[in-house]
Amino acid sequence: MSGNGSRSAHGGMGERLKRFQARYEPVFTRILLLFLFVTEVTAQFVTPLGDFLRDKAFIGGAVLSLVGYVLYDSVKDLDGSLRRPNRFQVKSHELGTFVTEAFRARTVDIRFLGYTGETLYHELYHRLERLLDDPGPTRHVCIRVLIPDFGQPMTVPSRVGPDGRPQDDPAYRRGLEAQCQMYDQRLSAIAERLTSGGRVTAECEYRLYPGIPRDKICVFNRELALHGLYDVVTRTVQRSSEPEFYDPKGYRTDLNVWSREGDEDSKSVVATWNKHLDDLWSLSSAPSWRTLTPTAPPAPPSPPTPAPR
Repeated sequence: MSGNGSRSAHGGMGERLKRFQARYEPVFTRILLLFLFVTEVTAQFVTPLGDFLRDKAFIGGAVLSLVGYVLYDSVKDLDGSLRRPNRFQVKSHELGTFVTEAFRARTVDIRFLGYTGETLYHELYHRLERLLDDPGPTRHVCIRVLIPDFGQPMTVPSRVGPDGRPQDDPAYRRGLEAQCQMYDQRLSAIAERLTSGGRVTAECEYRLYPGIPRDKICVFNRELALHGLYDVVTRTVQRSSEPEFYDPKGYRTDLNVWSREGDEDSKSVVATWNKHLDDLWSLSSAPSWRTLTPTAPPAPPSPPTPAPR
């Protein structure tokens, strides 16, 4: 008990010292700079003081002290503004910036959990294509994508029924499944070409998680974690003669960003998302199209077909 009390006392004392420093440091610094300025100007005109200090560069030092006095607050504010925030927010259409940054590493590790991942797919496809011509520093790429199990009845996506109640629509789910199958096969095909070239080893795999698409999570190289929530009640209409569907729009989703370069809270969030996606991946199942003989990527069935994610 005494040990805990001692640690609490030390912690309280440390906090008080920090508050004291934050409160009085600016005042003390201003006083010191002003004192140096007054002293150096006085020494220029008072011979005994000048002889005592034995310094010939009084005016230059005085000017520098005055400049430091005037600019002190501005420099402090600038220093604070240049610090990267531990958490900030981006739009889903900005994912390309994070993909490009991730591919500057020797080992690229990208994890995704969400709806169909269409926004991320386009960025990954073009970035992997560039590796065929110029791999740069990249030597290994691992892409893992978790999507809902569209083979199961779902409330989202679904048809909008009477009184707004969701009604499962197997045809709509099959269209989404075909879309994800096409993404998986195209990314896997590029990964195989890269690996066969010998300069880069690449792997890309889609797996299924149970439930509705609620969270949108991206983790880049286990260093940056992005998380947002889909608007699960967003409605869409394919044609005027067709019914409405509950169909989240991923490209409209705002994403909170955490970095391992941030404070302890930010590091903890990144570690939590890494573990969460690792655990979900270990419990996920492979889609049926990966257990069958590969075929040419099918076109999504029509009607109805899902709107772009």
